[in-house]
Amino acid sequence: MDRLSPTAQQLGSQARKARPSMTQLAWLSRGLEQAGGKLPLFDHYGQRYDQRTIRSCIEQGWAEPWFNNPIKPDWMVCRLTEEGRELAAAGEALAEPAEAETREVRIRDLVDDLFS
Repeated sequence: MDRLSPTAQQLGSQARKARPSMTQLAWLSRGLEQAGGKLPLFDHYGQRYDQRTIRSCIEQGWAEPWFNNPIKPDWMVCRLTEEGRELAAAGEALAEPAEAETREVRIRDLVDDLFS
């Protein structure tokens, strides 16, 4: 039997179809800081988030399309659902206690290590 992630255990959801990847969790957690739970189109490096990440989060019910972008119709503007907000908040709570800047630096270092 597949073990649940600490986030899923925290939420008490045994029926979850999938666990969020680190990329999905990082994307979802950025919506916690925005008005209305708006999720970003671009990462900290100015690169667009992969559409597969966005679509997967929508399919799991963690995010939902918010409105159509008339200028760039291929850019999907999304926001957190209540389930996505709970998941992101639980992921934040389970992370090591650190200030946001320290956490971002650790994430950037990890990404840099992956792509170097």
